[in-house]
Amino acid sequence: MKANGNTILVTGGGSGIGRALAESLHASGNRVVIAGRRLALLQEVVRANPGMDAVELDVENGASIGSFSLGLCARHPQLNVVVHNAGIMRAEDLRSGSTHLPDAEATIATNLLGPIRLTAALLPHLLSQRTATVVTVTSGLAFVPLATFPTYCATKAALHSWTESLRYQLQGTSVEVVELPPPYVQTELTGAHQASDPRAMPLAEFVAESMRLLSASPTPAEVLVDRVKPLRFAGKGDYHGFFQAFNDSMAGTRH
Repeated sequence: MKANGNTILVTGGGSGIGRALAESLHASGNRVVIAGRRLALLQEVVRANPGMDAVELDVENGASIGSFSLGLCARHPQLNVVVHNAGIMRAEDLRSGSTHLPDAEATIATNLLGPIRLTAALLPHLLSQRTATVVTVTSGLAFVPLATFPTYCATKAALHSWTESLRYQLQGTSVEVVELPPPYVQTELTGAHQASDPRAMPLAEFVAESMRLLSASPTPAEVLVDRVKPLRFAGKGDYHGFFQAFNDSMAGTRH
């Protein structure tokens, strides 16, 4: 991916990793559009970063994605990068019968169907650009699930698989496909406690390392910061032992 001169959509750009990536991409000389459910929050980010643009988008609402995409491309005809970052992460007790299903269904609609639908809507435009990039923000938990968050982990595993298929199908086109799986990062994705958890990677460090890798030439298919590699490559060793030890180490926490 070019380091600068792009027009970039970042979904979930109002907070956390999305905001930090958007601000770093903006500071690097790109035109950045942030999208999310909370327009007031997006506008705060724009005020703090003059030159950014903000557009309201609820990726869980599939019916709105077509009109959103048409409006976005009309407003920003040079759009050539999409960062699928919007996501939710909710704990679920699978022993509770059907009480967890609303959270599970919302997670699937946001984390998996959202990127699939938005890519489908934007891909004809991206293919018309001289160079373009689709970035999927998955998770280290795509490779080793944290059992407290079963549907979140399942959607990220599915998004990883879908990303590989998209990359394969787009070989030979102008669109490259990049996966960015974060480790456990200090954000408020699961609550305020996560932002200060010493076990989590500081957000600024994660974004700085990710930006260095994204701007490498050629761009790696998977942007892997060092802190995520134990999860990404857990299957290379004793996966089942790693899974048990990882989940035991996180037991009793809500992150």
